[in-house]
Amino acid sequence: MRKLQAQGVHHITLVGADRQTSIDFWEGVLGMPFIFDQPNLDDPNQGHLYFDPGDGRLITIFTNEDRKPDPARTPTDIGCVHHIAFNVSQATFRQCVKRLDARGIQHSGPKDRGFMDSIYFKDPLGLLIELASYRFEPPEGCRHADVMIEAHRIRVERGDYNLAEEHLADAIEGLVERRQQSLSADRGAKNPY
Repeated sequence: MRKLQAQGVHHITLVGADRQTSIDFWEGVLGMPFIFDQPNLDDPNQGHLYFDPGDGRLITIFTNEDRKPDPARTPTDIGCVHHIAFNVSQATFRQCVKRLDARGIQHSGPKDRGFMDSIYFKDPLGLLIELASYRFEPPEGCRHADVMIEAHRIRVERGDYNLAEEHLADAIEGLVERRQQSLSADRGAKNPY
């Protein structure tokens, strides 16, 4: 038996309401360019809208003009989507409360997740959306996942409850030391003062 090796998210497709509600939310609130539009090839009664969330992947929405937005929370039963999280910069994250409040969108307020900051709110159809912003940049040649797994190992080794910025900083230091060469025989911390 062999794996079917995934290499990233290709796209996520959501069942939307009408076309304009989808465009107004995904592009007009979240800033995702509306890049492609065609019929749903499996159901000609639906449209299929494509949005770019900023990383070249796709968020697609099935629309139907007979469906109207229902802001009731989407189901959270086993097998259902709890929420979708999108990456934002720290500069954008610091504007979230003000910009959501300006639209009258209820939200959780900023949440401290140790390794990232988060804020939650619902889309017009009741799907929980998270805007998340990492508190770190990975070293050159590494991904966020490389830092996260290294920080996790440090956290577990130290017996700490949750991932914190100290774990991230130590993980980054360790990754740089292992991945980047130096002419120094001793790369340990020093005090030149």
